[in-house]
Amino acid sequence: MLTSAELVWLIAAVAKGDQAAFERLYNATRAKLYGVVLRILRRQDLAEEVVQEAYVKIWNSAGTFNPGVASPITWMASIARNRAIDVARKRSEVSIEDEPSAQEAAADSPDPLARREMTEELKQLLECVGRLEPDRQKLVLLAYYNGWSREQLAAKFDAPVNTVKTWLRRSLLDVRECLGLV
Repeated sequence: MLTSAELVWLIAAVAKGDQAAFERLYNATRAKLYGVVLRILRRQDLAEEVVQEAYVKIWNSAGTFNPGVASPITWMASIARNRAIDVARKRSEVSIEDEPSAQEAAADSPDPLARREMTEELKQLLECVGRLEPDRQKLVLLAYYNGWSREQLAAKFDAPVNTVKTWLRRSLLDVRECLGLV
């Protein structure tokens, strides 16, 4: 994985139409974005299609990227995640309410393949999330790893949506503090 500064440089080059920079950006980030999308959609064929659409959007939107607002990988993952959530919502085959396994708590650890490819940054993030209270860990993982909406989380945790928003915000602040970002 490239450093954040290298990714910023690549995105700036992509904004100028540099195809070689785009290819390098794609090669450096595709596994991470694919993992994000696959976790939400749970179907390889849909995940591959959504990742392709996400990279088209990244190519077209590279000029709008602001490194002062988000890290490059966060910006790219949010594009992929949002597209995956849109596709999941439009899928009429199975809704989240009809699939009991989707209501289950998020896994405590990633699958073996993902664990093998973990970066030091991801290991540190997981360690910080692991320091949260068990309910808050589950809340954060369901929201940001599984793509659950605040309304779904409110139903799952039997709490008002605004309370869920507060729990998420406080949990993320704790994680940021643990990572030394505050």
